[in-house]
Amino acid sequence: MAESARRGRGGGGAARRAERSAVSFETAKYIERNIPNFEILTEEALEIIERNADTVLEEIGVNFPDNPEALALWREAGADVTGDRVRMPRGLARELCKTAPAEFTQHARNPDRNVVIGGRNLVLAPVYGPPFVRDVAGGRRYATIADFNKFVKLGYMSKWLHHSGGTVCEPTDIPVNKRHLDMLHAHMTLSDKPFMGSVTEPSRAQDSVDMCKVLFGADFVQQNTVMTSLININSPMTFDDVMMGALKVFAENNQASIISPFIVGGAMAPVSVAGTLTQVLAEVMAGIAYSQLVRKGAPVIFG
Repeated sequence: MAESARRGRGGGGAARRAERSAVSFETAKYIERNIPNFEILTEEALEIIERNADTVLEEIGVNFPDNPEALALWREAGADVTGDRVRMPRGLARELCKTAPAEFTQHARNPDRNVVIGGRNLVLAPVYGPPFVRDVAGGRRYATIADFNKFVKLGYMSKWLHHSGGTVCEPTDIPVNKRHLDMLHAHMTLSDKPFMGSVTEPSRAQDSVDMCKVLFGADFVQQNTVMTSLININSPMTFDDVMMGALKVFAENNQASIISPFIVGGAMAPVSVAGTLTQVLAEVMAGIAYSQLVRKGAPVIFG
């Protein structure tokens, strides 16, 4: 008993010494914006865009190819499903979106780095997705996992980055089917800021959730948001099964998704700004609505 007590006290002392000697960097609190929004469009113009977005969803609809489970959810919710095309009665998408939270906390490994996303809050994160890096020795080249680790460390050291991000570069020296594990491990071990999970395949999204259960605990993950993810809509109006599969995994596990149409005006959308905004709104409402069909209250972000 005495030996056990001594070991316990020694372990506590070792932990305190480790904490005192650990390297830590100051991070500024996420930004709460007090500057009023600059209204570019009139209230009438906004109402026209919103009304036309509902018309697009009702008359044209959106595609959910190769995803019978999603089609079944839409049919049960009252949408008209013909083949892969989902047409929503006016107001259905907007009504489903109401259960998405206006803001939520993304928890970090270090609670002092938690961020609140939504409302008037501004959270700064590193760039996402560059395939190339550049340095003095090698010039412009494909990125490696060593580069990825360096960028995660630099993001951790930056006072003004509140978030560790996700694919800060693409480590091409690791096979695609496992690189998401190394990337997520880097965010978890080389930084204690919030981070993003993998969305390149539904099973990789599930791997991200499972790794977070190891880090935070399974119950904590189900009750709190510890990850964000980037879900791209394949504009125009197509929600492919890979992205929707990843969205489903994140939503059903209470993790956040950024719903972001991959859209260029005049290419995948109308030439006019108003027309493009109408399509963007229609696609985003459909994506958010689907997340709420999977799990009411699942956190989502309009990207």
